[in-house]
Amino acid sequence: MKLTKFSKGIISSSSGSFFWGFLGTVYFQYISFIGVFEIVAHRSFWTCVILLITTSLFKKWKLFKKSLYNKKNILVLFITSLLIFGNWSVWIYAVSANKIIDASFGYFIFPIISVFFGYLFLNEKLNLKRIISISLVIISTIYLFLKFSSLPWVGFSVAILWSLYNLLRKKINVETDIGLLIESLFILPIILVIFYLTISTNQNNFVFSDIGLMGIIFLAGPMTVIPLFMYVKGVELAGLGASGMVFFITPTAQFLLGFFYFNEPFSNEKFISFILIWIAVFIYLKDLYEKDL
Repeated sequence: MKLTKFSKGIISSSSGSFFWGFLGTVYFQYISFIGVFEIVAHRSFWTCVILLITTSLFKKWKLFKKSLYNKKNILVLFITSLLIFGNWSVWIYAVSANKIIDASFGYFIFPIISVFFGYLFLNEKLNLKRIISISLVIISTIYLFLKFSSLPWVGFSVAILWSLYNLLRKKINVETDIGLLIESLFILPIILVIFYLTISTNQNNFVFSDIGLMGIIFLAGPMTVIPLFMYVKGVELAGLGASGMVFFITPTAQFLLGFFYFNEPFSNEKFISFILIWIAVFIYLKDLYEKDL
């Protein structure tokens, strides 16, 4: 049976979402002994290397140069480079500190926060379903604050940084991989400082005498780029709405891993807040589905 363009897109975006949520989480938790900043540095560095290679393979240097000549693109990509570096840092901290469930909370609410930001900054309209979804996220947040006298900062940091990142990237017309390459180049000085500090204090784990560990750390690049290409290809083939629905495979896989495999604590209060979030997500998905009909 020949697959339709839409079916291929769903398979591609689903694979990317599963890759991010399951394989990515397991991998980064496995190398968490290295330390948050060294992992982020290697993730950024090897992502940059791979994107330099793919840009050459797909002959995209003209697009790269064209993007650099636009001052607005450069300013926005400089800001988004800091946002994605912050997002990666918080997420890897969450994986290292056994807060995967909190991180999944962030990715569950990220699309809904993005809708709210679109309303605030892009004058995008809100229908009743989206207002209800946003309201449920707010209620869930207030409930957690009243119970614990603090906010789940890991989840909210992940969600807000990623939402702001996507909001700003919407303002420029730059291909995803080219944009990420430029962002990686902006982050490069920070990465080099981290490498210098870890090496000068003998805290680096990437040593040429340990080929096996070098190979494992190098995978931080493919673990970022492969799901990115899968998901973006899925969006191209199936559309943003349908791909947006299957994105929730990512936080679902993270939640299940955190709860069942890594045995993270999950209080009744968190369970109630997650129920509110899952209802919000269901209403949001229903709205996406109806818009795609």
